[in-house]
Amino acid sequence: MTKKNNTQKDQPNIIWIQSDQHNPAVIGAYGDTVVETPNLDKLASNGTIITGAYCASPICVPSRAAAITGRFPHETQVWTNDQVLSSAIPTYAHSLGSVGYKPVQIGRMHFNGIDQYHGFSERIVGDHSPNYPGSPRNVDHGILNGTAGPSRISLRKSGRGQNAYEVHDEEVAAATSDYINKLGKDKLSGAFEGPVAISVGLMLPHQPFVARKKDYDRYIGKIGLPKIPPEPLDQCHPYIRWWRQRTGIEIVTEEEIIRARTAYWALCDRTDHLLGTILSSLETNGFLDNAIVIYTSDHGEQVGERGLWWKQTFYEHSSRVPAIISWPDTLPKGQILDNVINQFDMTTTVLEAAGAPTLPRSHGRSLLNMIKNGGNDWDNTAFSEYCMNDSDFGRSYSPNLGAEDVHAKPGGVQNRMIRHENWKLNYYHGYQPELFDLQEDPDEINDLSADPSTKGIKSDLLDRLLYGWNPEWIQSQMRTLKEEQTIMENWAHNVDPADELRWNLDPNFDQLEK
Repeated sequence: MTKKNNTQKDQPNIIWIQSDQHNPAVIGAYGDTVVETPNLDKLASNGTIITGAYCASPICVPSRAAAITGRFPHETQVWTNDQVLSSAIPTYAHSLGSVGYKPVQIGRMHFNGIDQYHGFSERIVGDHSPNYPGSPRNVDHGILNGTAGPSRISLRKSGRGQNAYEVHDEEVAAATSDYINKLGKDKLSGAFEGPVAISVGLMLPHQPFVARKKDYDRYIGKIGLPKIPPEPLDQCHPYIRWWRQRTGIEIVTEEEIIRARTAYWALCDRTDHLLGTILSSLETNGFLDNAIVIYTSDHGEQVGERGLWWKQTFYEHSSRVPAIISWPDTLPKGQILDNVINQFDMTTTVLEAAGAPTLPRSHGRSLLNMIKNGGNDWDNTAFSEYCMNDSDFGRSYSPNLGAEDVHAKPGGVQNRMIRHENWKLNYYHGYQPELFDLQEDPDEINDLSADPSTKGIKSDLLDRLLYGWNPEWIQSQMRTLKEEQTIMENWAHNVDPADELRWNLDPNFDQLEK
């Protein structure tokens, strides 16, 4: 009991805010001179930006499962968006709860299966997707059907209108403010002593690339073509060539590019506006006085750079994530560090700040000392992996590709990345890797994997990447998981289990101006 009272008095409030698909390059504090993100810029001025933060997987559910557990996808065995995180794996919410916090999740969480809490004591505003893959009550985006996945239709159907995810996030921001205001009243009356642990999950700026007129029009004429032009298909890495062909983006018109990019900048602007609502409520109620606030995203967005869109690759626009950490009076302000970190290092940082136990099998490293020391004494290494199903195995795949089917490839996909210091190696199982020197080549134009002078670097990085990571085992394991998953999907389709937590996405929420 004594420990709990000390916890309430001494520990910081914890605010974890995670958006979906926010490329850190489209934030003012990261150097974008066009986008308007005053709230993120203010948060960064009160804290530290780490420019070399990487997600554990450049796709939603595997990335989120890794962030909350500190384990890589090959350890959680959550590689795809329809796989289930085991409830036996402790999360950072469990750890916070073990020392007196009542961790609350508001909005996007994006986990499948019967456990929709994974350690959170309360959830407010659920996900828009069904709790069970295979559910007959699936997602209907109305006029924008197909635009939320990796498909050319998301570029054709882009521009002015309304993105249902924005409607979701408005409800999340309002619910978060209401929750904070209630806690503020309880604090004044003595009914609540704290500390608080609030995790906010937003959907924006995830595609559809559709923004409301007032936001979209503000960026008309300000957003040009991508900096990095698309490579001719015959010069692409063979895996990337396959991906571009698979998703129909071999050639994209300039009109589509500008329209989709304009909408994306507008959605990033709207994301910041909603964050401002949340941060203002926290400040008004005194919850920022002693608070560690983190802003990040589950992965990036390629917005047409090198002819690529969405995420699903290891290039910088896809695999890098925002990492803004603010804790005034404890951590430096206005600091920008170029260290390389895994995203789940930030959750470990939260646990140390809270005095909570480290998750036993987490690979996360606390950033507190590194941030205080200006980035010194840190191993600048990060990994990311992207593995997908075998289209020659399990259920038959329809010519009309579904959300997960589009990722499938004969033999499956077993890809992994390592970033160490200025070097980055992208491994594609069955193909030659790519090797980039990001100090000399930040746009990843010059593949040095065949350069004799980098032979030793390439060999060392390959050894480190493959240590404890076996692509043949992953292929075999994913085949078994697909067999099990197919049974569960058929069960969900026929039994139609009720969703415990779900936000109702009305097809009319998605709108597109002609």
